[in-house]
Amino acid sequence: MQKEYIDVVVEGKKIRIEKGITLETVSKNVKHEKNSLIVAGIVNNEIRELTYPVTEECDISFVDMTTDDGIRIYQRSVIFLLVKAFSDVFPDKEIEVRHSVSRGLFFEPVNMELSKEDVGKIENRMKSLVEKDIPFRKETLPTEQAKDRFLRDNRIDRYGAIKYREKPYVSYYVLDGTEDYFYGYMVPSTGYLSLFKLEYYNGGIVLITPRKSSPNTLEMREIPEKLFQIFSEYQKWVSILGVDNVGKLNDIVEAGKINEFIRISEALHEKKIAQIADMIYEERDRIKVVLIAGPSSSGKTTFAQRLSIQLRVNGLVPINISIDDYFIEKANTPLDEDGKPDYESVEAIDLKLFNEHLNELIQGKEVHVPFYNFITGKREYRNNKLSLNGGKILVIEGIHGLNPRLTAEVDEDKKFKIYISAITSMRIDRHNRIPTTDLRFIRRIVRDHQFRGCPPEKTIELWPSVRNGEEKNIFPFQERADIMFNSSLIYELGVLKTYAMPLLRNIGPDLPQYSESRRLIEFLSYFLNIGCEEIPPNSILREFIGGSCFK
Repeated sequence: MQKEYIDVVVEGKKIRIEKGITLETVSKNVKHEKNSLIVAGIVNNEIRELTYPVTEECDISFVDMTTDDGIRIYQRSVIFLLVKAFSDVFPDKEIEVRHSVSRGLFFEPVNMELSKEDVGKIENRMKSLVEKDIPFRKETLPTEQAKDRFLRDNRIDRYGAIKYREKPYVSYYVLDGTEDYFYGYMVPSTGYLSLFKLEYYNGGIVLITPRKSSPNTLEMREIPEKLFQIFSEYQKWVSILGVDNVGKLNDIVEAGKINEFIRISEALHEKKIAQIADMIYEERDRIKVVLIAGPSSSGKTTFAQRLSIQLRVNGLVPINISIDDYFIEKANTPLDEDGKPDYESVEAIDLKLFNEHLNELIQGKEVHVPFYNFITGKREYRNNKLSLNGGKILVIEGIHGLNPRLTAEVDEDKKFKIYISAITSMRIDRHNRIPTTDLRFIRRIVRDHQFRGCPPEKTIELWPSVRNGEEKNIFPFQERADIMFNSSLIYELGVLKTYAMPLLRNIGPDLPQYSESRRLIEFLSYFLNIGCEEIPPNSILREFIGGSCFK
């Protein structure tokens, strides 16, 4: 049979290839500048597995481990490898993904506790499967047949995840005879997965995989104990609400009971905020400055407002100072790696003046607080004078709140530090978690369109830069917090879906953000729509969808 050839553009260069060869073959036969493992391809702005056959003229680029997509695909594949190895070592037991930690994911077995020796056996089995280079085989089933199979196999969590989906088929993967469903793509075979490590922790397993900042090594960082505790606390909330996966949430929506669920979820938030205000009040003679920090779209602004109300209930008078008003003049602002003003750098703040003013306020003096004019790029004074006399307390919210350099000259004993983030513990099913980052990402897409006139494709384009700034300016200091607050609401993705889906569907295949929009659409399709009528005006979610009582 005569071979056919087609012209394609690979990483910007036009070449001729044999029609029908896979992306994996193309990647091995074409020179490229990738310095880490290639795990997928992008064909005409749509992500494809390396097993995808190229049958027509197209533009091709490759996805390596320096990208979010690459890390997701690699990590997802290693998760299946772990699930398979665990079932080989413990044939009658189940393991569940719980949540992320600083360098990987935490897993717990169901109704058993692992030992260090057990974890070593699982890791050795994973390594043996990697050496065998076993393919991940993709299969599809009509949705109704898949439902029957999941019920037959007692995978109620998986059945619940697809119970209300409108997609006519379900894709799943087979590894050496073990079937499982995973949300998203896989590498072609286990031979790709040589870089991972398991560690025993708290009766479970920490799965360590590469990060995009160091794709060819494993970062051996300490587990953040305080953040781990907040995940555990959220797990208790999940137990109170009886919703640990998307299927159970959808059942509540379908039964018409979501309004009560919303009220309970919001009450848990209010109770936690009140507890934090009580902690501050108990130490009111000591604490003079409350510092609030967290990543993008974590709900810092609304949290600060609600905390201020609770402080007032306790008899304290919160006073706000904006860190932005202490920016140095624009001409002196440090530049980022692209030569643009870096307002997210702590060096963009006049740290000397900021600390002077804080100390003067703590000492009971009156301070003339500046105003930063972003149009002129200069600091102005508009007769804004503050003091902390009469039971007043400073509440300062900003990305650098936990960075010790921000308040280096202020007595530590006078500060109370709060870290806030939207931390998810609800899962799609036992082996597919809901990433905290994706929740914040969808919040930001909705908010930027609602209030900043920013189209979703622009938010998607800027998100990697936002994430890099968080890695540099926020996450390294989160363990310095005195208390952490989880701003996520278990019901919120059903609400955000109604706002985000039309925006994401408007991103066409001619745009480079198309692949990411398709991924988010697929993710949100697991959730039934939830109306916003019963969401209270002081909800953190209102900061993103509108209707907030805080202006």
